[in-house]
Amino acid sequence: MATDWQTPDADALIAALLLLNTPEDARRFLRDLCTIGELHDMAQRWAVARLLDEGMHYAEISRRTGASTATITRIASWLNHGEGGYRMMLDRWRSSRTSLPYPEGNEA
Repeated sequence: MATDWQTPDADALIAALLLLNTPEDARRFLRDLCTIGELHDMAQRWAVARLLDEGMHYAEISRRTGASTATITRIASWLNHGEGGYRMMLDRWRSSRTSLPYPEGNEA
């Protein structure tokens, strides 16, 4: 796997993310850090990963999320053959679902 993204600045960002204590902390930091488009893209990727994990077909995922089938295919590849980050977070997310708030209509 390519590691050219692993720089001291990336390490500092990861360290900063680990300091977030609440959903509000995360919202505020991510909103200042990212553009609306970047936040939308990351949220969409996470939605796609969750739906893939549920076994949903690509066409339905595309319809629900607006993601292209190319994006869905890329996420599926990382989900199945990446560094394990999606799998780790999906497992953690699933085990804590009962305590997470869900905006209406976004239970996936």
